[in-house]
Amino acid sequence: MRTRTTRTTSAFRMPATLPPSAPAPKRRRAPWLLALAALLPGCSFVSSITPSFISRPQVPLGTPGHVTGFVGGAAAEEPRAAIVAREILSSGGSAVDAAVAGAFAMSVTLPSRAGLGGGGACLVYSASRREVQAVVFPAGSRAGLPQGVDRPAAVPLMARGLFLLHTRGGRLRFEQLVRPAEDLARFGTEVSRVFADDLAVVAAPLLNDPQARRVFGAPGGGPLRAGERMTQLDLGATLAQLRTGGVGEMYQGGLATRLEEGSLAAGGGLTAGELRASRAEVMDAVRVASGIDNAFFLPASADGGAGTAQAFQAAMAGQAPPYGSGMVGASAGLVTLDPEGNAVTCAFSMNNLFGTGRVVADTGILLGAAPGLGSVPPAPLAVALATGRDMRGFRAATAGSGQQAAGAAAGASLAAALRRAAPAETFAAVPEPGRGMVISCPGYAPSSTATCTGMADPRGGGVAIGSFAR
Repeated sequence: MRTRTTRTTSAFRMPATLPPSAPAPKRRRAPWLLALAALLPGCSFVSSITPSFISRPQVPLGTPGHVTGFVGGAAAEEPRAAIVAREILSSGGSAVDAAVAGAFAMSVTLPSRAGLGGGGACLVYSASRREVQAVVFPAGSRAGLPQGVDRPAAVPLMARGLFLLHTRGGRLRFEQLVRPAEDLARFGTEVSRVFADDLAVVAAPLLNDPQARRVFGAPGGGPLRAGERMTQLDLGATLAQLRTGGVGEMYQGGLATRLEEGSLAAGGGLTAGELRASRAEVMDAVRVASGIDNAFFLPASADGGAGTAQAFQAAMAGQAPPYGSGMVGASAGLVTLDPEGNAVTCAFSMNNLFGTGRVVADTGILLGAAPGLGSVPPAPLAVALATGRDMRGFRAATAGSGQQAAGAAAGASLAAALRRAAPAETFAAVPEPGRGMVISCPGYAPSSTATCTGMADPRGGGVAIGSFAR
């Protein structure tokens, strides 16, 4: 049955590990749906369980409910981002559309790890072209710094990167994919457990910044807690500007001017020239043969030293996946799959938990931390994707987080998926503080979507939601 990262202050250096997050609260369902759900075994994902016998009127493209039957699915580090991605799939959007919308949503709901001031990288599988490409847009390094800069900001590439990603197979209008995040920022969203845990780690220094305190501080003092409402009006207005004026506004328009002026006041020192010259790239993915399948990874120059391919090969050989040491930036992952078998897996980062810890006034943009300066290394961007040997059919995709263990998380999770490990064993080889998420189709998609499953590491706060088999 289908159920389907000249210096940052030491206060903002990454802790040795991030605290584990409890799973997000379950969504309310109608009583009869709860009764049906009770008949199914538990697992760390949410399934669409609308029965096939319920008839639906024809719903236009771009509206949730347009797709009936198998809609695909999404797995994300933060629950609301997964829900947004799944709604885009239900509206007839592609896996690329869902990833773009989910990423913008995550910049609102998990700004500690993903945001307009940061960046990331994705692997994109096109079923029709039978190819896997890497879309690379890391929060960039700086060639020089203006005077007075004490918290150097990374050159932000998130918006440009997501726009480039959309050209790799987007079906819906780009503006439509920004709107859910804009609404979440304007009207507010509940703080998830994973974001509340991130806030608790750096609350004291973060809330010293008046702009950050306005957004992330609770009315009675201290940081917002899980379940409390977070509203980001300035960020909502910025997202609206990107939606109506295009992402070029952030790099050579009026928003770029405000970002240059505001970042200098916040100690980040971004310049209009740096913003204008910044570029996201499409690159060849690294291909590794694995039995009857092909596994794909980001180029070594793009993964921030995550070592995902090495971790995968070790896990496939029955060895413990290697992972680095020392403090590296926090990241967040997102995986999407659509009914045609197209898939995307992404990792995002601010290069440091909450980046520089400073918000640019009147924009709501939290500045990412410039890598390679002071104690800030590039963040690990850990993703992996597998197809059939001849590139016919999607097999699995994973994303990993957890600082130095992110690559091990993504690599070990992919190995487990290709070995068809039981759900309870999928994340068994992922070392702390790593967290993984996976979408896997043992029978390959789109030919055998009934075999597709989605899972989020139960030790984290993410979810997988969609037309997944139990």
